Amino acid sequence: GFFQSHAVEVDIKDASNATCLYANWMMRFLITYESNTSDYKTTALNLSSSVTHNGSVCGNDTQAALVAVQFGEGHSWSINFTKNNETFQGDLITFTYNTNDTTVFPDAKRKGPVSVVVKDPTRPVQLNNVYVCHNIDLFEAENVTQIFWNVTVQPFVQNGTVSKKESRCPADTPTSAPTILPTTANVTTASTTTLSPAPTTPPKPVENPDTGNYSLKSGNKTCLLATVGLQLNISQDKPLLININPKTTTADGACGNTTATLRLNDGNSTLISF
Repeated sequence: GFFQSHAVEVDIKDASNATCLYANWMMRFLITYESNTSDYKTTALNLSSSVTHNGSVCGNDTQAALVAVQFGEGHSWSINFTKNNETFQGDLITFTYNTNDTTVFPDAKRKGPVSVVVKDPTRPVQLNNVYVCHNIDLFEAENVTQIFWNVTVQPFVQNGTVSKKESRCPADTPTSAPTILPTTANVTTASTTTLSPAPTTPPKPVENPDTGNYSLKSGNKTCLLATVGLQLNISQDKPLLININPKTTTADGACGNTTATLRLNDGNSTLISF
């Protein structure tokens, strides 16, 4: 349960009541703020179950399309899309959080709305294609980490129907053949004359996680070092232990004057942020 957030669906209609822009996604924000005691704290802002999309517009050949959502106590997020003859692309992402929301920022020193504007790093998408990305995507700007997953979006929808042609993000592209689990249909039973039952093998205990060495650089200088073995103990439907494998885990993040962020991604949709 790392990402307890609600999905957002925006379906914008044109003057003829036909869909001109469609988006469905999940997102979460990690925000570092200064408290009343001049300490820096990091809090999580999730989408509430009540989200509005006032100000969203269809867009056309001369005007950018805009997805704008509002949620919680004065928080909002928006992205505008531009197009040419062949592709569309996200342009600017604007996120505004309100530190007057005492549920999320109980002791914020600075009160009121704070806006962060970043350039959308997503590559251009063919027109009349729907962009899909199920894997986690994130980027950091100033003191905010924006996290997205299960994204489906198509601006400039043609003929009022969302396209069935998908443009997948690189993270969704499989790198190897999927594992086929055995079933009664694909398992061949060999004949045997041995009737004695096979010995019962006790379940293998989960081993301690391997220790990884992770580091970040600021310019040409190392600004953060971490030597750590990580194991996740997830207890929802049933207990599940996951060891983070340093050989397949990448590290990124940022170092600031008063804060540093280390993010570890195991390439299997598990993201840990320190």
